[in-house]
Amino acid sequence: MTSTTSTPTTGSPAARRARAIEAARGVVESHPPTTTPRREFLEACFDAGLAWVHFPEGLGGLGAEPGVQAAVDEILQGAGGPIPFWLNPMGYGMAAPTVLHHGSAELSERLLRPLYVCDELWCQLFSEPGAGSDLAGLATRAEKVGDEWVVSGQKVWTSSAHLARWALLLARTDPDQPKHRGLTYFVLDMHAPGVEVRPLRQMTGEAEFNEVHLTEARIPDSHRLGEVGEGWRVAMTTLMNERSAIGGGSSVRGSGSIGSALRLWRARPDLHTPELRARLVELFARADAARLTGDRFRVEQGDRPAGAEGSIGKLTGAELNQEVYEFCLDLLGPDAALYSGYGPDGPDAEAAEDYGRLFLRSRANTIEGGTSEVLRNILGERLLGLPGDVRVDTGKPWRDVPRG
Repeated sequence: MTSTTSTPTTGSPAARRARAIEAARGVVESHPPTTTPRREFLEACFDAGLAWVHFPEGLGGLGAEPGVQAAVDEILQGAGGPIPFWLNPMGYGMAAPTVLHHGSAELSERLLRPLYVCDELWCQLFSEPGAGSDLAGLATRAEKVGDEWVVSGQKVWTSSAHLARWALLLARTDPDQPKHRGLTYFVLDMHAPGVEVRPLRQMTGEAEFNEVHLTEARIPDSHRLGEVGEGWRVAMTTLMNERSAIGGGSSVRGSGSIGSALRLWRARPDLHTPELRARLVELFARADAARLTGDRFRVEQGDRPAGAEGSIGKLTGAELNQEVYEFCLDLLGPDAALYSGYGPDGPDAEAAEDYGRLFLRSRANTIEGGTSEVLRNILGERLLGLPGDVRVDTGKPWRDVPRG
């Protein structure tokens, strides 16, 4: 399968950085993000090559080094522009780099622009009822019939599946191979016949997660990413970028969850205590250290793909996020239990910041995108060189491995 590369264009790294920064300033000047409709602003960013600066020109990039993105985001988001990851998280942080590196040029041209401007949202069909943390043990089957693949199985805990047009799908295509080698990776049309989405109600009252049932859903072979049986290698691209995207956060100081806590602190001076002030200062320092660590990683990353270092940001960011919203609840006391809006589908996420909802939602942060336990294993084995877990299924055909 032909893939699109992100080889830097001609000129020195300094010249490419200067070009990207000039383009970002130009977009902010011609499309002020506070007065320009969001879609129009995102279109301008994509056309200027600022969506992913290390992508090829014409596909949302400038062929610059990945580290330049932090400087560009600081200009765009510092002027009030949106954070693309939060608009289309599975699309921006995971699908885009996976499609670029493992899909055909035609597929990249078809999918990347509507992904970035949020015309088409994405979800990730990885987790299954019998294979959550053990992703390689999944059982959803895909069989080749002519020029199509016929897929049947069940996925679970799929964020935004009820909104998504496209999905990243990992399926088993050879049960006689060991579990990591019998997988193939696809892009699935969520509107295709045989795809059924069933919502799962969360403790926040929302139904952001879903079950997805696949009954002989068909995928053209042109929507396969990577070679047949090489799905695990493609999935690593997705997972490494997922953790970097979740843990990378924003380049803007005082944004994200800590920004939410700061707004609350300023709005409620009647609730201040010395103890809470000290906690907020500590949380802000940790959030800023995490932001700077993320920026440093992106700059030092150069042209190499995301690695296990992204797991550090995901692990520490998830736990910090939970502590920030615990602080908000301690500050508000019983008032934190009040929602500012609640409709038939749950709390109104667009209403003023509901710290009770945000606290409950943050409980998922240490589970989604790789549990903290899995991430600690990755860091221990791949970065620290510690002995790995005992594995009794190495080399066994998947169909002979006990499951359940």
